[in-house]
Amino acid sequence: MRGLISFTSGSLFGLGLLISGMVDTNRVQGWLDIFGDWDPTLAFVLGGAILPMAAAWQIAERRKTAWVGTPIPARAEQKITRDLAIGSAIFGAGWGLAGLCPGPSFAALSFAGWQGIVFAIAMICGMLIAVPTKRLRFFSSEAA
Repeated sequence: MRGLISFTSGSLFGLGLLISGMVDTNRVQGWLDIFGDWDPTLAFVLGGAILPMAAAWQIAERRKTAWVGTPIPARAEQKITRDLAIGSAIFGAGWGLAGLCPGPSFAALSFAGWQGIVFAIAMICGMLIAVPTKRLRFFSSEAA
């Protein structure tokens, strides 16, 4: 049952990305181009995601278990750390340069040609080296 729910959720997410145009790198980069040909579509997509998620958080806070019977984990600590800020800056720079983030990048594999494949490989490599790189003192929170 859990696999079916995961598959359905992922499919709905991917369908939402396709319908909203968030797999179109020009649309995403248009959102970031505030002094040029600005495209506000992403604001509507974000609003459309935040509203139902806010309701889901309210429901989840009142429940002890999920519909499939697994315990609902406690909400993560909402503290802005150095690691979070650095990771967010790197994520944002990559998102702005490429016009894709992880979800849409996998959807784009089916139509983005060799550029989509190169992006996905680079993204996966970045994910794989993230943990070993964090162990370096320069990037560690203890260095502060």
